[in-house]
Amino acid sequence: MAVLVKVRQGIEGSRMAGDTRGRMIEATVAALQQRGVAGMSFTEILKESGAARGAIYHHFPGGKAQLVAEAAARNGLDVRDRLDALPTDSPQAVVEAFLALVRPVVAASASGGGCAVAAVTVASGESAENTALREVAATAFVSWTEALTTRLTLAGLAPSEAADLATTLLTLLEGAHVLCRASGSLAPFDQAARTATRLTGDLRPA
Repeated sequence: MAVLVKVRQGIEGSRMAGDTRGRMIEATVAALQQRGVAGMSFTEILKESGAARGAIYHHFPGGKAQLVAEAAARNGLDVRDRLDALPTDSPQAVVEAFLALVRPVVAASASGGGCAVAAVTVASGESAENTALREVAATAFVSWTEALTTRLTLAGLAPSEAADLATTLLTLLEGAHVLCRASGSLAPFDQAARTATRLTGDLRPA
């Protein structure tokens, strides 16, 4: 829990500052989406952020683990903010807006991208660093589920039904990242989106 508190404090500061530290986090998010934890390098982050070599341990004394954790947390907060803004006219309106929001993100997966938050869950081993990264991811996913559940509840669904649908939508999103990346096509996402939209049309507000 202490790790998550420190990560959140660092992220909130970087979101407000928009400085070198913030640029480094943004570059790390992009690197995680494209290459995952194992594939990203400090050289890449420095180049993309325009930071000096000494900036890494100045801003992130915990090294790569801290930088990756803060980048994943930052991405988690940014996604949550977008989910918090989804319309609540009806359950179907929430679902359609969610699918429209994530479609460009999944499209990037078809070209070799991925989810920055999911990327930190696949590190092998049970080290303290890997456990901390999985906690960051779990926190992000819970916040996304809660945001969607709230929007769906405001749209009229019963809380339990809203929670189930929110989890289903996020499962669709993360599964689509993998399938679309493997196939190099948006077809798996579009198929799942059509089914989700059709099934949601059958839901009636409580």
